[in-house]
Amino acid sequence: MSAQYDNNNTGIISKNLRKETDAHPDVKGQLTIDGVEYWLDGWQRQRNDGTGTFYSLRVKRKDAPAAAPKPAQKPAPRRTQEDEDIPF
Repeated sequence: MSAQYDNNNTGIISKNLRKETDAHPDVKGQLTIDGVEYWLDGWQRQRNDGTGTFYSLRVKRKDAPAAAPKPAQKPAPRRTQEDEDIPF
């Protein structure tokens, strides 16, 4: 008889091997809280008073809808030679 592992209220985090820019998290992981799964991102920071380092974190539900795309901006109106001839 084997015991069922309960991963509720637990998670993992590890070094982000795909980090390409400073904006990308230093560590990434996942966790489960009350049966809901989340993505976890962390950035290593230095304290302003020089006493050490800490991690700032961001948590996002795995089942959250993807961010809506930003509406396209209208291109600036094109100026024509006729516009240049108007004296005002």
